[in-house]
Amino acid sequence: MLKVFITDDHELYLEGLVLLLNRQPGIEVIGSAFTGESLLKQLPNKDIDILLLDVHLPDIGEEELLLKIREVQPTLRILYLTIMRGTRYIHKLLKYEIQGYLLKNTNITELTKALETVAEGNKYFSKEINILDTNQDFRNTVTIEDKKVDEILSKREIEVLTLICKEYSNSEIAKKLFLSVSTVETHRKNLIAKLGVNNTVGLVKFALKNKLID
Repeated sequence: MLKVFITDDHELYLEGLVLLLNRQPGIEVIGSAFTGESLLKQLPNKDIDILLLDVHLPDIGEEELLLKIREVQPTLRILYLTIMRGTRYIHKLLKYEIQGYLLKNTNITELTKALETVAEGNKYFSKEINILDTNQDFRNTVTIEDKKVDEILSKREIEVLTLICKEYSNSEIAKKLFLSVSTVETHRKNLIAKLGVNNTVGLVKFALKNKLID
């Protein structure tokens, strides 16, 4: 029986995924967590074959979390399941010897295949992101040509992105959208992470390419 632990900060998605995987022959979800802190607390007491992990968690950065996971369970197999499609972002994680990276638009058949592949000691990466193409520039790329912007970003994130591109400051955006400055800062960080860009210039390029601004 393949023992899987899942960490994702979207409660409904997590609960649905637990139910779905538990219905698959040979797979058992032995635990789940909504935050990195919860995951780290449970790790020492769990016999896990594969950790199914979202890239962005609200309470800890992805690299810091990976380092702490490796301190507790150095050989744990980690398969990322996320909406974040930036290839630069994936390459940043590869140096931590992750075993796979799968997009959340996958189906249960591919997810099961990915889990089985990783369990056998191999690696599995989404076919939609060709991370092995060394002729591709991974420093600042977003591969969402086959997806609509509103499938990648929430309505609020699109609003924040549009205002960022119009050179509004965080405090100005907060006032305009009736948000706290810290919430706007979080949205800005999430946008950079989701789109796999480095800074505001990358956000502007994305918005122009996808006709969010003129």
